[in-house]
Amino acid sequence: MASLSTSPLTSRPPTPAGGSRTRMLAVSREVLITVAVVAAVLLWMGPSLYRQDLVFLAATYSLIALGMYVPFVLAGSLSMAYSAYAAIGAYAVALISVRTGLSMWWGWILGALAAAAVAVLLSLATQKLSGFYLAAVTLLFGIAFEHWLIDGPSFNGGSAGISGVETVTMFGWEPPRYALVVFAILFVCLIAVTVDRLRKSVWGLMLQAARDNRNVARSSGVNPAHLTVVALAIGAAIASTGGSLFTVSVQAVTPETFTLSIVFLAIFMPIIGGRSSAWGAPLGALIVVIVTLNMPGYQGSGELLLAGAVLVILIVAPGGVIGWSQNVLGRMNRLYKERGNR
Repeated sequence: MASLSTSPLTSRPPTPAGGSRTRMLAVSREVLITVAVVAAVLLWMGPSLYRQDLVFLAATYSLIALGMYVPFVLAGSLSMAYSAYAAIGAYAVALISVRTGLSMWWGWILGALAAAAVAVLLSLATQKLSGFYLAAVTLLFGIAFEHWLIDGPSFNGGSAGISGVETVTMFGWEPPRYALVVFAILFVCLIAVTVDRLRKSVWGLMLQAARDNRNVARSSGVNPAHLTVVALAIGAAIASTGGSLFTVSVQAVTPETFTLSIVFLAIFMPIIGGRSSAWGAPLGALIVVIVTLNMPGYQGSGELLLAGAVLVILIVAPGGVIGWSQNVLGRMNRLYKERGNR
């Protein structure tokens, strides 16, 4: 009978070792992806000042695309006002730096809060609209906001914008431009990891479930409208940091800096990179910048080449570059296992 007794070790509840191991693997994978992205971009950039400007532009596009990723891909809400949100972040940094004399870092915070507040008000005003009607109304808001910046109050500089933004300083240290590029890349990676974690969280799963079937979400006690408002606020705050980053990089901003063309490009960036992961947005942004601005022999027709690339991706690889890469790796893994079993 003694052999049938349970020892104290076996009577303890199982520890969640598998969950901890899975989390560690996820964190390790994200760290490796971040290191690989930073190393690849820095290797491609090199000491070229022109490519450093391209990386700054790609980082700006990445943040705007990541801002659109949250409500567009996760919530299925197509808002076209992200040029306005980016402009809010850009002008917040410029106004705080030039008009008040305070640290420009306050502009990042206040710009994100202001953009989120505008997104909430706009979403409440358009909560009964969806699809084409929502896109049209928010598109008109972006156009109206651009004209307001030109013809509005004199403190925003009118059509000339605001120049003379202070250089970046960190605790009294003024980093060189190469270091600023590195910080910009790391900031984009941080936002991408955060958005991807958000996508996999309980809130993100609820958001995606409400996107796929709103009636089922309501029957489960979830209000899809509230989820969408929060998603739009988060996306607007992220997009505003893209405008702030651009103002910091060029030390100036004008109303024509963030036009509707940026919004249309930002829509295609996750499609090019892959909608299955938040990393698809910055990957798509980098591809867009390279194709439109750094493709030898195609400088005059980069947009045409980009349109053709998007069309090919939609037909051949609907999952984008990331989805195509995952399929290729999956096939190679299956072939390797089949050969090992023979």
